[in-house]
Amino acid sequence: MNTSELSTTILSCMFFMGLVAWISYRKTKGEVDTRDGYFLAGRGLSAVFIAGSLLLTNLSAEQLIGLNGSAYGYNLSSMAWEVTAAFATICMAFIFLPRYLAGAFSTLPEFLNDRFDGDVRRLTVILFMLGYGLVTIPSVLYAGSIAVLQLFDVPALFDISYSAALAGTIVAIGSIGALYAVFGGLKAVAVSDTLNGVGLLIIGIAVPVLGLSLLGEGSVGQGLHIITNTNTEKLNAIGSPSDPTPFATIFTGMIFANLFYWCTNQYVIQRTLGAKNLAEGQKGVLFSGFFKVLVPFIMMLPGVIAFHLYGAVGSESGLGSIDLAYPQLIRDVLPVYAMGFFLAVLLGAVFSSFNSLLNSAATLFCLDVYVPYKERQGLQVTDGQVVKMAKRASIIIALFSFVVAPLLQFAPDGLWQIIRVFTGFYNIPVIAIVMVGLFTRHVPALGPKLVIGFHVTAYGLLKFAFDDVVTIHFLHLYAILFVVEVGIMLLVGKLYPRDEAWSYNTNHKVDMQPWGFAKPCAITLISCVIGLYLLFSPIGLVGGITGLFWILLAALLVANMIAWSSAYKSSYPTQ
Repeated sequence: MNTSELSTTILSCMFFMGLVAWISYRKTKGEVDTRDGYFLAGRGLSAVFIAGSLLLTNLSAEQLIGLNGSAYGYNLSSMAWEVTAAFATICMAFIFLPRYLAGAFSTLPEFLNDRFDGDVRRLTVILFMLGYGLVTIPSVLYAGSIAVLQLFDVPALFDISYSAALAGTIVAIGSIGALYAVFGGLKAVAVSDTLNGVGLLIIGIAVPVLGLSLLGEGSVGQGLHIITNTNTEKLNAIGSPSDPTPFATIFTGMIFANLFYWCTNQYVIQRTLGAKNLAEGQKGVLFSGFFKVLVPFIMMLPGVIAFHLYGAVGSESGLGSIDLAYPQLIRDVLPVYAMGFFLAVLLGAVFSSFNSLLNSAATLFCLDVYVPYKERQGLQVTDGQVVKMAKRASIIIALFSFVVAPLLQFAPDGLWQIIRVFTGFYNIPVIAIVMVGLFTRHVPALGPKLVIGFHVTAYGLLKFAFDDVVTIHFLHLYAILFVVEVGIMLLVGKLYPRDEAWSYNTNHKVDMQPWGFAKPCAITLISCVIGLYLLFSPIGLVGGITGLFWILLAALLVANMIAWSSAYKSSYPTQ
């Protein structure tokens, strides 16, 4: 990239980023002075902003690089992390969200305080804050910066060392991203996420189409014919035990990992807690599930195209690393005038995850630590004081992440291994505690306290002390620990039940009428997941489509027609 091309890229990137910032400012001006306004967007988010924000919060640079790299080097088995999340979004829409909104909770620990006690609330805040501060926030910055370095070769452009380029990119990305979280609160995050989400979809569709055209020497149809008829094993989503994501793990630990992420992870659920009503919240959550179903096409198909264009990794014509697949394809298919737009979308995805994490970390600190502490001292805390403290907390957390993020380059086992290992310290106990809290009435606070101590100890020993002995897949380990920890809490509830059964007290601040078409929408969403696995399997494109594929697809279509017809008749009965 010469000086002229670099200037064009940077200027066009600044234009698109400036446009998003201006629209976000206009949409949030004067609406972030109150507690609910800053942390929950005034409880006024519509389905569009909820879905857009969930999409960008979840998808970031590491997925663009990592998922395409997995498809390039292996197959489509890693799509399981994305498409099976649809099941978790359905659980959120029908099980978790109605209860969260009915209680008008601002944070997950606030619910746990209501269900158990203040100690459980504080323990979960500690788990979240340690996970966010030491791993999740720094890793988002690090992965985003690595993507920028790979795509635009920043060290060569500015003639500086790799470490200096990495540190500078981390600070630049983090500083800009923090502005949304610090000054605009959740609504600015949601608005900017939605706008960047539109850009991500445009790029997500354009890159595979242009890649197919390049592969087919100008013909998209010819390119599609090549990938569906040669080396079709690359399209297999049914992962074997040696693949990155074995198929069996979908039915064990991945269920609980997705339930934690989509139903209890504060930085994800916070935008659903800000829904203007239950119907809009359900629409937003379910629509985000449909976006996840698109991930194999926009974030993995380019990796398959790269395999057909460049050859297998390490081969004479292949790339040196699987992580280079997407950056190389971008450089080959996107014209110079579009690179600035792509950079803006890439940075927008990074900003989204980063500023969402900052906003949620500040929310947890202020509403679950600062305010309860002041109230225990008999002091009244105004909304202005809470918002001011949230801004200070966001700045401190951001600065801390600037220090931690560059250190991840020295991780001996790589970024993904760090994320997997350390997320396991808090995801399973949180989802286990929440589910027991929701569906039981007699389990006392002692149960969750024992489970948190047990999990941190047991998981730490299994991953660090006995990792050579216990060699099962970490997702299977998740499932085992979940079952054991639920059993511990149920046993405690049996032996030492609460003196008085817990009752759910509603205190809703929004309309709780559910969306009339939520059920058929959920059926369609699950059908899409099943259809994808049928398509990318040995009865589908892998080895050639069989007659069984069309029979099963027809059955799915009939089931959807029945579901939607029934829902329509219920919503619009014949007069």
